[in-house]
Amino acid sequence: MAMAMMRAMVLERPGTALVMRERPAPSPGPGEVLVAVSACGVCRTDLHVVDGELPEPKLPVVPGHEIVGEVVALGPGVEGFAVGQRVGVPWLGHTCGVCPYCREGRENLCDAPLFTGYTRDGGYATHVVADARYCFPLGEGGDDAALAPLLCAGLIGWRSYRMAGEGKALGLYGFGAAAHILTQVAIWQGREVYAFTRRGDEASQRFARALGAVWAGSSDERPPRPLDAAIIFAPVGALVPAALQAVRKGGRVVCGGIHMSDVPSFPYRWLWEERSIVSVANLTREDAREFLALAPLAGVKTEVTRYPLAQANDALADLRAGRLQGAAVLIP
Repeated sequence: MAMAMMRAMVLERPGTALVMRERPAPSPGPGEVLVAVSACGVCRTDLHVVDGELPEPKLPVVPGHEIVGEVVALGPGVEGFAVGQRVGVPWLGHTCGVCPYCREGRENLCDAPLFTGYTRDGGYATHVVADARYCFPLGEGGDDAALAPLLCAGLIGWRSYRMAGEGKALGLYGFGAAAHILTQVAIWQGREVYAFTRRGDEASQRFARALGAVWAGSSDERPPRPLDAAIIFAPVGALVPAALQAVRKGGRVVCGGIHMSDVPSFPYRWLWEERSIVSVANLTREDAREFLALAPLAGVKTEVTRYPLAQANDALADLRAGRLQGAAVLIP
Protein backbone atom coordinates (compact mmCIF):
# COMPACT_ATOMS: atom_id res chain seq x y z
CA MET A 1 0.00 0.00 0.00
CA ALA A 2 1.43 3.42 -1.00
CA MET A 3 2.27 5.81 1.84
CA ALA A 4 -0.03 8.83 2.00
CA MET A 5 1.81 12.05 1.19
CA MET A 6 1.23 15.71 2.03
CA ARG A 7 2.57 19.05 0.82
CA ALA A 8 3.78 21.85 3.06
CA MET A 9 5.45 25.24 2.79
CA VAL A 10 8.42 24.90 5.12
CA LEU A 11 10.68 27.43 6.85
CA GLU A 12 14.11 25.84 6.94
CA ARG A 13 16.05 28.86 8.20
CA PRO A 14 14.74 32.19 9.56
CA GLY A 15 15.09 35.05 7.14
CA THR A 16 14.71 32.83 4.07
CA ALA A 17 11.77 32.09 1.80
CA LEU A 18 9.49 29.15 2.51
CA VAL A 19 10.01 26.13 0.29
CA MET A 20 7.42 23.61 -0.89
CA ARG A 21 8.17 20.12 0.41
CA GLU A 22 6.41 16.81 -0.07
CA ARG A 23 6.57 14.51 2.93
CA PRO A 24 4.70 11.55 4.39
CA ALA A 25 1.42 12.55 5.99
CA PRO A 26 1.73 12.31 9.79
CA SER A 27 -0.30 9.91 11.92
CA PRO A 28 -2.07 11.34 14.98
CA GLY A 29 -0.69 10.18 18.31
CA PRO A 30 -2.58 9.74 21.57
CA GLY A 31 -4.99 12.65 22.08
CA GLU A 32 -4.32 14.07 18.61
CA VAL A 33 -6.32 14.53 15.43
CA LEU A 34 -5.15 14.64 11.83
CA VAL A 35 -6.77 17.55 10.00
CA ALA A 36 -6.99 18.03 6.24
CA VAL A 37 -6.46 21.78 5.90
CA SER A 38 -9.03 23.65 3.83
CA ALA A 39 -7.84 27.18 4.69
CA CYS A 40 -5.10 28.79 6.78
CA GLY A 41 -4.91 32.47 7.56
CA VAL A 42 -1.66 34.40 7.22
CA CYS A 43 -0.96 36.22 10.47
CA ARG A 44 1.60 38.88 11.35
CA THR A 45 2.99 36.41 13.89
CA ASP A 46 3.89 34.17 10.94
CA LEU A 47 5.96 37.07 9.62
CA HIS A 48 7.78 37.34 12.95
CA VAL A 49 8.56 33.60 12.82
CA VAL A 50 9.72 33.69 9.19
CA ASP A 51 11.76 36.87 9.65
CA GLY A 52 13.54 35.49 12.73
CA GLU A 53 12.05 37.97 15.20
CA LEU A 54 10.77 35.23 17.54
CA PRO A 55 13.42 33.12 19.29
CA GLU A 56 14.01 29.39 18.95
CA PRO A 57 11.37 28.17 16.51
CA LYS A 58 11.23 24.47 15.79
CA LEU A 59 13.28 24.07 12.60
CA PRO A 60 12.34 23.15 10.02
CA VAL A 61 8.82 24.34 10.79
CA VAL A 62 5.58 24.69 8.87
CA PRO A 63 4.09 28.10 9.81
CA GLY A 64 0.41 28.90 10.17
CA HIS A 65 -1.99 28.92 13.11
CA GLU A 66 -5.35 30.14 11.76
CA ILE A 67 -6.36 26.72 10.52
CA VAL A 68 -9.74 25.51 9.32
CA GLY A 69 -10.05 21.93 8.18
CA GLU A 70 -11.71 18.55 8.41
CA VAL A 71 -10.79 15.81 10.85
CA VAL A 72 -9.62 12.82 8.80
CA ALA A 73 -8.16 10.58 11.54
CA LEU A 74 -8.39 10.29 15.32
CA GLY A 75 -5.53 9.28 17.58
CA PRO A 76 -6.02 6.94 20.54
CA GLY A 77 -8.12 8.39 23.36
CA VAL A 78 -9.66 11.30 21.44
CA GLU A 79 -13.19 12.10 22.56
CA GLY A 80 -15.65 14.73 21.37
CA PHE A 81 -14.53 14.78 17.74
CA ALA A 82 -15.48 12.67 14.74
CA VAL A 83 -13.98 12.00 11.34
CA GLY A 84 -15.50 14.46 8.86
CA GLN A 85 -16.03 17.20 11.46
CA ARG A 86 -14.92 20.77 10.67
CA VAL A 87 -12.57 22.20 13.29
CA GLY A 88 -10.38 25.22 13.93
CA VAL A 89 -6.79 24.97 15.15
CA PRO A 90 -5.39 28.12 16.85
CA TRP A 91 -2.00 29.48 17.98
CA LEU A 92 -2.10 27.83 21.42
CA GLY A 93 -1.31 24.21 20.60
CA HIS A 94 -0.61 22.65 24.02
CA THR A 95 -0.08 23.60 27.66
CA CYS A 96 1.46 21.63 30.51
CA GLY A 97 -1.56 21.82 32.83
CA VAL A 98 0.61 21.69 35.97
CA CYS A 99 2.55 24.98 36.21
CA PRO A 100 1.22 27.74 38.49
CA TYR A 101 -0.27 29.64 35.54
CA CYS A 102 -2.18 26.64 34.23
CA ARG A 103 -3.49 25.88 37.71
CA GLU A 104 -4.64 29.51 38.08
CA GLY A 105 -6.64 29.36 34.85
CA ARG A 106 -4.06 31.45 32.99
CA GLU A 107 -2.95 28.84 30.49
CA ASN A 108 -1.99 31.60 28.05
CA LEU A 109 1.05 32.15 30.32
CA CYS A 110 1.98 28.44 30.62
CA ASP A 111 5.64 27.77 31.41
CA ALA A 112 5.90 24.90 28.90
CA PRO A 113 3.54 25.62 25.99
CA LEU A 114 3.60 24.58 22.36
CA PHE A 115 2.49 27.01 19.66
CA THR A 116 1.06 26.00 16.30
CA GLY A 117 3.25 27.07 13.41
CA TYR A 118 6.14 28.01 15.71
CA THR A 119 7.13 25.20 18.06
CA ARG A 120 4.95 22.60 16.35
CA ASP A 121 4.05 22.34 12.67
CA GLY A 122 1.16 24.47 11.49
CA GLY A 123 -1.28 24.92 8.66
CA TYR A 124 0.71 26.10 5.62
CA ALA A 125 0.14 22.55 4.44
CA THR A 126 -2.42 20.10 3.17
CA HIS A 127 -2.50 18.29 6.54
CA VAL A 128 -1.66 19.08 10.17
CA VAL A 129 -1.65 17.08 13.40
CA ALA A 130 -3.11 18.91 16.41
CA ASP A 131 -3.79 18.23 20.08
CA ALA A 132 -7.54 17.62 20.10
CA ARG A 133 -7.95 19.45 23.41
CA TYR A 134 -6.90 22.69 21.72
CA CYS A 135 -9.13 22.37 18.64
CA PHE A 136 -12.57 23.92 18.33
CA PRO A 137 -15.68 22.67 16.52
CA LEU A 138 -16.73 25.22 13.90
CA GLY A 139 -20.15 23.87 12.96
CA GLU A 140 -21.60 23.88 9.46
CA GLY A 141 -22.07 27.57 8.65
CA GLY A 142 -19.67 29.94 6.97
CA ASP A 143 -16.95 29.77 4.36
CA ASP A 144 -13.70 28.09 5.44
CA ALA A 145 -11.49 30.94 4.22
CA ALA A 146 -13.68 33.56 5.90
CA LEU A 147 -13.53 31.68 9.20
CA ALA A 148 -9.74 31.27 9.22
CA PRO A 149 -8.83 34.80 10.45
CA LEU A 150 -11.09 34.33 13.47
CA LEU A 151 -8.64 31.72 14.80
CA CYS A 152 -5.99 34.32 15.71
CA ALA A 153 -6.81 37.83 14.52
CA GLY A 154 -10.18 37.21 16.12
CA LEU A 155 -9.09 35.34 19.24
CA ILE A 156 -6.04 37.40 20.21
CA GLY A 157 -7.98 40.48 19.16
CA TRP A 158 -10.84 39.49 21.45
CA ARG A 159 -8.48 39.04 24.41
CA SER A 160 -6.96 42.47 23.66
CA TYR A 161 -10.43 43.97 23.33
CA ARG A 162 -11.56 42.65 26.71
CA MET A 163 -8.37 43.92 28.38
CA ALA A 164 -9.06 47.38 26.96
CA GLY A 165 -12.08 47.68 29.25
CA GLU A 166 -15.59 48.90 28.56
CA GLY A 167 -15.01 52.53 27.58
CA LYS A 168 -16.98 53.95 24.67
CA ALA A 169 -14.16 55.49 22.59
CA LEU A 170 -11.70 52.85 21.36
CA GLY A 171 -8.61 53.51 19.25
CA LEU A 172 -7.17 50.78 17.00
CA TYR A 173 -3.60 51.28 15.80
CA GLY A 174 -2.80 49.20 12.73
CA PHE A 175 -5.94 48.51 10.74
CA GLY A 176 -5.35 44.95 9.57
CA ALA A 177 -6.98 41.58 10.16
CA ALA A 178 -7.61 41.92 13.91
CA ALA A 179 -8.77 45.55 13.78
CA HIS A 180 -11.27 44.96 11.00
CA ILE A 181 -12.84 42.14 13.03
CA LEU A 182 -12.89 44.07 16.32
CA THR A 183 -14.39 47.14 14.67
CA GLN A 184 -17.45 45.09 13.81
CA VAL A 185 -17.72 43.76 17.37
CA ALA A 186 -17.29 47.23 18.88
CA ILE A 187 -19.90 48.82 16.60
CA TRP A 188 -22.31 46.00 17.42
CA GLN A 189 -21.78 46.77 21.11
CA GLY A 190 -22.44 50.47 20.60
CA ARG A 191 -18.89 51.77 20.89
CA GLU A 192 -17.03 54.35 18.83
CA VAL A 193 -13.98 53.18 16.87
CA TYR A 194 -11.09 55.47 15.92
CA ALA A 195 -8.82 53.84 13.34
CA PHE A 196 -5.12 54.67 12.99
CA THR A 197 -3.14 53.59 9.92
CA ARG A 198 0.21 54.20 8.28
CA ARG A 199 0.56 57.74 7.00
CA GLY A 200 -1.03 58.07 3.57
CA ASP A 201 -2.88 54.73 3.74
CA GLU A 202 -6.14 56.16 2.50
CA ALA A 203 -7.44 52.75 1.37
CA SER A 204 -7.31 51.36 4.93
CA GLN A 205 -8.87 54.54 6.28
CA ARG A 206 -11.75 54.25 3.81
CA PHE A 207 -12.11 50.59 4.75
CA ALA A 208 -12.30 51.48 8.45
CA ARG A 209 -14.94 54.12 7.85
CA ALA A 210 -16.94 51.72 5.68
CA LEU A 211 -17.00 49.28 8.62
CA GLY A 212 -18.37 52.00 10.90
CA ALA A 213 -15.34 53.77 12.38
CA VAL A 214 -16.32 57.32 13.35
CA TRP A 215 -12.83 58.60 12.49
CA ALA A 216 -9.81 57.31 10.59
CA GLY A 217 -6.41 58.92 10.22
CA SER A 218 -2.69 58.31 10.39
CA SER A 219 -1.06 57.09 13.58
CA ASP A 220 0.78 60.37 14.11
CA GLU A 221 -2.51 62.30 14.28
CA ARG A 222 -4.53 63.00 17.40
CA PRO A 223 -8.13 61.76 17.37
CA PRO A 224 -10.89 64.38 17.67
CA ARG A 225 -11.60 63.34 21.27
CA PRO A 226 -9.62 61.62 24.05
CA LEU A 227 -9.85 57.83 23.84
CA ASP A 228 -10.99 55.62 26.69
CA ALA A 229 -8.56 52.93 25.51
CA ALA A 230 -6.32 52.05 22.59
CA ILE A 231 -5.17 48.72 21.19
CA ILE A 232 -1.92 48.56 19.22
CA PHE A 233 -1.71 45.79 16.62
CA ALA A 234 1.08 47.28 14.48
CA PRO A 235 4.50 46.03 15.70
CA VAL A 236 5.84 49.57 16.11
CA GLY A 237 7.10 50.56 19.56
CA ALA A 238 6.80 54.29 18.79
CA LEU A 239 3.02 53.87 18.79
CA VAL A 240 3.02 53.29 22.56
CA PRO A 241 3.83 56.91 23.51
CA ALA A 242 1.59 58.12 20.68
CA ALA A 243 -1.33 56.13 22.07
CA LEU A 244 -0.62 57.29 25.62
CA GLN A 245 -1.03 60.87 24.45
CA ALA A 246 -4.33 59.96 22.76
CA VAL A 247 -6.01 58.31 25.77
CA ARG A 248 -7.76 60.20 28.55
CA LYS A 249 -6.80 60.21 32.23
CA GLY A 250 -7.17 56.66 33.54
CA GLY A 251 -7.04 55.32 29.97
CA ARG A 252 -5.36 52.08 28.97
CA VAL A 253 -3.04 51.19 26.09
CA VAL A 254 -3.07 47.50 25.16
CA CYS A 255 -0.19 46.04 23.14
CA GLY A 256 -1.80 43.20 21.21
CA GLY A 257 1.16 41.73 19.32
CA ILE A 258 3.69 39.05 20.19
CA HIS A 259 6.59 41.19 18.94
CA MET A 260 7.18 44.93 18.74
CA SER A 261 10.14 47.16 17.98
CA ASP A 262 11.67 48.91 20.98
CA VAL A 263 9.49 51.43 22.76
CA PRO A 264 11.23 54.83 22.76
CA SER A 265 11.62 56.79 25.96
CA PHE A 266 8.91 59.30 26.74
CA PRO A 267 8.10 61.80 29.49
CA TYR A 268 6.54 60.36 32.61
CA ARG A 269 3.74 62.94 32.39
CA TRP A 270 2.32 61.02 29.38
CA LEU A 271 1.84 57.99 31.62
CA TRP A 272 0.83 59.92 34.71
CA GLU A 273 -2.82 60.44 35.74
CA GLU A 274 -3.31 56.69 36.03
CA ARG A 275 -2.87 55.79 32.40
CA SER A 276 -1.58 52.24 31.97
CA ILE A 277 0.19 50.05 29.44
CA VAL A 278 -0.52 46.30 29.31
CA SER A 279 0.46 43.51 26.94
CA VAL A 280 -1.52 40.53 25.73
CA ALA A 281 0.09 37.09 25.57
CA ASN A 282 -1.45 34.27 23.55
CA LEU A 283 -4.97 33.12 24.36
CA THR A 284 -6.91 30.68 26.51
CA ARG A 285 -9.38 28.11 25.30
CA GLU A 286 -12.07 30.04 27.15
CA ASP A 287 -11.24 33.12 25.05
CA ALA A 288 -11.85 30.98 21.96
CA ARG A 289 -15.15 29.57 23.17
CA GLU A 290 -16.40 33.07 24.04
CA PHE A 291 -15.39 34.70 20.80
CA LEU A 292 -16.42 31.92 18.43
CA ALA A 293 -19.89 32.05 20.01
CA LEU A 294 -20.05 35.86 19.87
CA ALA A 295 -18.76 36.42 16.31
CA PRO A 296 -21.88 35.16 14.51
CA LEU A 297 -24.14 37.09 16.89
CA ALA A 298 -22.21 40.27 16.06
CA GLY A 299 -22.48 39.51 12.36
CA VAL A 300 -18.69 39.52 11.91
CA LYS A 301 -17.70 39.22 8.26
CA THR A 302 -14.03 38.96 7.36
CA GLU A 303 -12.47 40.54 4.31
CA VAL A 304 -10.04 37.98 2.86
CA THR A 305 -7.67 37.67 -0.07
CA ARG A 306 -7.10 34.06 -1.11
CA TYR A 307 -3.75 32.67 -2.23
CA PRO A 308 -2.85 29.16 -3.37
CA LEU A 309 -0.63 27.34 -0.85
CA ALA A 310 2.35 27.57 -3.21
CA GLN A 311 2.08 31.39 -3.08
CA ALA A 312 2.59 31.63 0.69
CA ASN A 313 5.70 33.77 0.19
CA ASP A 314 3.66 36.23 -1.90
CA ALA A 315 1.02 36.45 0.83
CA LEU A 316 3.69 37.11 3.47
CA ALA A 317 5.29 39.77 1.25
CA ASP A 318 1.94 41.51 0.75
CA LEU A 319 1.32 41.48 4.51
CA ARG A 320 4.82 42.81 5.22
CA ALA A 321 4.35 45.64 2.73
CA GLY A 322 0.88 46.61 3.97
CA ARG A 323 -0.79 45.79 0.66
CA LEU A 324 -3.66 43.78 2.19
CA GLN A 325 -7.12 44.88 3.17
CA GLY A 326 -8.38 42.55 5.88
CA ALA A 327 -6.60 39.19 5.93
CA ALA A 328 -4.70 36.85 3.62
CA VAL A 329 -5.73 33.19 3.54
CA LEU A 330 -3.92 30.24 1.98
CA ILE A 331 -5.98 27.59 0.21
CA PRO A 332 -4.17 24.21 -0.13
